[in-house]
Amino acid sequence: MKHIELLAPAGSLEKMKYAIRFGADAVYLGIPDFSLRVRINKFGEKDIQEAVKYAHKRKKKIYVTLNIYVHNQHLPQIERHLKFLKKLSVDGVIVSDPGIINLAKKHLPKTDIHLSTQANATNWQAVKFWAGEGVKRIILAREVTLAEIGEIKKHNPKVELEYFVHGAMCMSYSGRCILSKWMTNRSANLGDCSQPCRWAYRPVKSSKCKVKSFGIPLKRDNYLYSSLREEMKGYEINLEEDRHGTYFFNSYDLNLIEHVKDLIDAGIDSLKIEGRAKSAYYVAIVTRAYRKVLDAIETHCNASLRKKIIKEQRKELDNLVNRGYTTGFLLGKEPEHNFSGKSFGNKFQFVGEVVGMKDKLNIVRVHNEIYLKDKLEAITPEKNMPVKIKKIYNYKMQEAEEAHGGHERKYFFVFSEVLPAGSLIRKKLK
Repeated sequence: MKHIELLAPAGSLEKMKYAIRFGADAVYLGIPDFSLRVRINKFGEKDIQEAVKYAHKRKKKIYVTLNIYVHNQHLPQIERHLKFLKKLSVDGVIVSDPGIINLAKKHLPKTDIHLSTQANATNWQAVKFWAGEGVKRIILAREVTLAEIGEIKKHNPKVELEYFVHGAMCMSYSGRCILSKWMTNRSANLGDCSQPCRWAYRPVKSSKCKVKSFGIPLKRDNYLYSSLREEMKGYEINLEEDRHGTYFFNSYDLNLIEHVKDLIDAGIDSLKIEGRAKSAYYVAIVTRAYRKVLDAIETHCNASLRKKIIKEQRKELDNLVNRGYTTGFLLGKEPEHNFSGKSFGNKFQFVGEVVGMKDKLNIVRVHNEIYLKDKLEAITPEKNMPVKIKKIYNYKMQEAEEAHGGHERKYFFVFSEVLPAGSLIRKKLK
């Protein structure tokens, strides 16, 4: 069986290192200006240079995102950046704009070109066209079904196919949304989405409010709309509202942990995790989950053992804060929508990172408060371990009862066992 790539997000050097440590074969990253991630993105060109060295030393790959939709004013900066990337020997560039494809072929003739999901390739003829333009890998649109993947691969057996398996879903087709630009003048297609689809919306509370063109029934006692109906074809959207409002644009998060083998059998070459803006803890847990399932498949574990591993890792993913999970379009169904706006899975709190050791002390960067009485769990690439705190010392090596985040100073912990550097620490919430 061929090796299937596990591709993880990297919003910073730190997150990139956790992704690789917890099982990624490759990571994708990019500088804010060109990579559809303007905010919560700490990468500059020097960081990319360091990332390439770190990854290649460990025989992992780096793909650089250049997938904004370019305007004329961007072209000079894009060319300069491509010339910079040529010096680094990056493993691939992820693009959506045909103009950048032309520039990439000119400046990076030996670098693989991957077509971004933003280009919404949904059929085998489109894949064939892009392959003819020099694209080596197609990141298929999230709207493509499992049956369609198989047909696309059948007609394009030599083209690499990549598919998103986990993370946030956009309510707009292949993420090409204009709401943010319209409402806040921040363009999603230039990487600065303000996510208005996640906001709460309320009907106008007025007894005179009538929206005849949409045929909206109104509950007179509290002025809540129960549904929206589009008049020409009669499509109806049910609305649910609580005290926070209604979230009728809000989608669930994607989770395909139970369909990894189906995707491989259909012809997917790379499984992609969304989440460059998420925490290192999120990246580590999700990457490890898919790594363990992939390993079980590639080592031909029997069906019962594989089922057990999937169940265990599904539980780990359920423990992460999420908007509720969906299989998206993969199985040919309309994806579910999170009308309530509720989040799930907040059973644990990420509280710290083990950044080193000093004698029998663990050096910890604290993210959220830790108290001496807390029962903790250490997360490593292999397993979760219950950990007891014996002593806490502050940066002055004074004994303390608690440790707090929000600053750069480290704490020193005596745990029930010395933890390896790179371990993550969480505590169960009551």
